[in-house]
Amino acid sequence: MSQSQLIEFSQQDDIAILTLNRPEKRNAMSDAMRAELVEQLKRIREDRSIRALVLTGKGKGFCAGGDIAGMQQRMEADPATVGFNGWERQQGVHYAASLLLNLPIPTVAAVNGAAAGLGADLALSCDFVIAADAATFTWAYIARGLVPDGGGLYFLPRRVGLSRAKGLIFSGRRVEAEEALALGIADQRCSGDALLSSALTMATQMSRGSRTATALTKSILNRSYELSEQQVFAEGSKAQGICYTSREHRDSVQAFLARAKEATA
Repeated sequence: MSQSQLIEFSQQDDIAILTLNRPEKRNAMSDAMRAELVEQLKRIREDRSIRALVLTGKGKGFCAGGDIAGMQQRMEADPATVGFNGWERQQGVHYAASLLLNLPIPTVAAVNGAAAGLGADLALSCDFVIAADAATFTWAYIARGLVPDGGGLYFLPRRVGLSRAKGLIFSGRRVEAEEALALGIADQRCSGDALLSSALTMATQMSRGSRTATALTKSILNRSYELSEQQVFAEGSKAQGICYTSREHRDSVQAFLARAKEATA
């Protein structure tokens, strides 16, 4: 399979759909696949006609985590190179997660099957998570002698709380779709047949407002746990100043005033 086929891009109206496309490997994330994901995310970020993104997987799995071939290569590599090569690879992993987290449009993970390790982290990099009945979530890094490296240390506590995040990561146990919804890992649960349509509906609902205001609001919300209230107020003030000058705001106010004038005529 060529690199150009590892991530499928499609579009429905103004919603982009990225599909992880290694079904024979349960969409395990190889270096080539991650590189293409980065390129697709950069392309979507620059395309202002796209208002939301749905991320899903082809076949039975959403993403089985890191590619086992890469793990085998690390085991066979010169020990003197393992540390730096691992650090360098981590920069690519974190860059992809950061791109997805900070995409200036709403993002929805449509989890169709197993989301394990890096795959579970990838889902939580999105703003919203919809789990099919067959979806499962697992953070089994510690069982492999590793720490969560795809953003789970950041995303999971914000979803479920610190104590529950520790329990899920320390135990590495599998979470079924029903429990994922109860814990807050997933925002919605549906049948597999309805997964993509449900994700597209949510993406549409979350992207109907001002693109400018949505992007600025998301950029602040993503950092709100780390900022003081005064910093959030300051960031909000700067963002509002930008919104005041946006075409969306001006058009909305003018339409509102026109409706008010007609109502009093």
